[in-house]
Amino acid sequence: MKRSLLIQLRIERARTRLHALAKKHRGVQHPAVIKQSMVLDDLINQYNREKAQIKKPIE
Repeated sequence: MKRSLLIQLRIERARTRLHALAKKHRGVQHPAVIKQSMVLDDLINQYNREKAQIKKPIE
């Protein structure tokens, strides 16, 4: 399976967890929600870096 597809699946799981935590804690200011948001940010950045590498021409 492609690495980018695996990252996409992890992003979707992280996003689902973020929504559940935000609902549980009734907002986005709770430390658990902020931590999960940072996890999601890291995964999205990883995905974007991966996509940028694919688009670079071979020198």
